[in-house]
Amino acid sequence: MKINAVLPEKGRDLRLDLFRGVANWAIYLDHIPDNVVNWITTRNYGFSDAADLFVFISGYTASFVYARMMLERGFIVGATRLTKRVWQLYVAHIILFVIYIVSIGYVALRFSDPEIIHEFNLAGLAGDQAIETLRQGLLLKFKPVNLDVLPLYIVLMGLFPPVLWLMLRQPDLTLLASIGLWLVARQFDWNLRAYPSGVWYFNPYCWQVLFVFGSWCALGGAKRARWIVDHPVTLYLCVAYLVLALVMTMAGRFPDFGALFPRWLYSTFNPNDKTDLAPYRFLHFVVVAMMVVRFVPKEWSGLEWKVFDPLVVCGQQSLAVFCVGVFLSFVGHFELMMSSGSLLAQIFVSVSGIAVMTLVAYYISWSKRQDKPLPKPAVAKAP
Repeated sequence: MKINAVLPEKGRDLRLDLFRGVANWAIYLDHIPDNVVNWITTRNYGFSDAADLFVFISGYTASFVYARMMLERGFIVGATRLTKRVWQLYVAHIILFVIYIVSIGYVALRFSDPEIIHEFNLAGLAGDQAIETLRQGLLLKFKPVNLDVLPLYIVLMGLFPPVLWLMLRQPDLTLLASIGLWLVARQFDWNLRAYPSGVWYFNPYCWQVLFVFGSWCALGGAKRARWIVDHPVTLYLCVAYLVLALVMTMAGRFPDFGALFPRWLYSTFNPNDKTDLAPYRFLHFVVVAMMVVRFVPKEWSGLEWKVFDPLVVCGQQSLAVFCVGVFLSFVGHFELMMSSGSLLAQIFVSVSGIAVMTLVAYYISWSKRQDKPLPKPAVAKAP
């Protein structure tokens, strides 16, 4: 079958690293309840948030990294390399899962606060079903609070090899099929079962559309749609939709303000359907992405400003930084519970957590550089 996709240009796109770093920082802040600092994150000003950005960039970078390999070395090699990445993600999730539940259990026991067990959905580990709960955790069905993103990422990456094969040959048709699956899943309430009850917080049948959309953009879709992005009318429509999203999100945050709008309008967007990725949420992310592409080109020199270095490095070491951020969000939440929870304490927890995540990212970057062989010294030639 003919290859119709356009392979991404070689070389790193700093925008991906920058915004993946932004997503990691925002996810950390958003996971700490009763924290005024998380008002700086995008979830408070529109329908989409850092999770949408994380999944989109994950799909984009997966295609960026593995598409050329699949074409040059065959489907089997590309699929095995993707499987290797899935294994790395799974191991990272299990390590985080164990550290997370042990830490929460220790805190609950040490401070005689069993409510923490229930707050973080760990009650099943405290009773007769502990072994079964752990087994379901290994199967990704049991997930403590805030440990939902990595299982979604693992499933999407695990099923990505055939999707990437199709995307390379029929990118537009593959995206349409992804959109169709998303809409059908919403219509018929398809989702994966969770343990001990309920369904996945991030419905993979629905959230796959963001992952595939990222892949489509990486493999030439963004270039083909550039005329839409650059059209003058598009800018006005995007701004209008962003204003609508801001107003409706604020209406959901402040009931008195929400009461000013007709019930049909308010209830269309509130509560924000995150589990099944509401169409207005997906559209909001697309609009934000179009604005970024329009005003932050790949060649923008500002991407190399030193002030962005911490975000870029955190984006480059995304998996480790994400895992550290999830664990630190529990630490920060617990610290605010044990302290006064004052404004100063919230700022301290937020800033110190981001500082630790950044230090981890810089250390990993430095460590990887040390693993590379030193350049051989030049040999002086005889005159």
